[in-house]
Parts: sequence; structure tokens; C-alpha cells
Amino acid sequence: MPIAVDIDVMLARRKMSVGELAERVGITPANLAVLKNGRAKAVRFTTLAALCEVLKCQPGDLLRWEADDAASG
Repeated sequence: MPIAVDIDVMLARRKMSVGELAERVGITPANLAVLKNGRAKAVRFTTLAALCEVLKCQPGDLLRWEADDAASG
């Protein structure tokens, strides 16, 4: 998938656990894990905004685009 999720990077920078982030954002740890591991098909803007607020970052700090190898050839 060309969208990479860097929530784990921000968690490490903030020295925060997945459980703490999930609680503060208001989602289950299982749903956060799906998002964090790049298995989510979509993310609500309200969830993205809450993640940014708790982690004190911008959406671009959590999500980035990566070109597919097939698309670049």
C-alpha cells in the first residue's frame, strides 16, 4: 500500500505506549494496532485529529506516501 503509517515513530518520540495512546484518543488498542500496522483501509478525520492532538504533531508526521515499485517501473 502506498500510504505508510508512522504512529510507532511518534509513540517512541513521545515515550508513550499503544495502550495509553488508545485511551487518550478514545479508541480500542486493537483498532489502534490495525491503524498502526498499516492494515486499516481508512481513518476518520476525527481520529486523525485526536491522534495529532495527543501526540502534538501534524498529520504528515503520522502518514506518508510511498511509491509502489510497480508504479515506478
